[in-house]
Amino acid sequence: MKNNMRVLLAKQRKKVVDVHEATGISKSTLTALYYERTKKPDIETLQKVSVYLGVTVDEFLKVED
Repeated sequence: MKNNMRVLLAKQRKKVVDVHEATGISKSTLTALYYERTKKPDIETLQKVSVYLGVTVDEFLKVED
């Protein structure tokens, strides 16, 4: 699934491990999201990551060009 996780983390100078520590979401789940390998992420996961990054779920999923 396409998302803006890489862009958002880069802009905020954060890493996957920072999201893991703040949200409690497993590193493997976050890594799959980061590399866009997950097909159907849990909505709760998307919400937690979006809140941590300070964006809406729509902004998280909208791919920037």
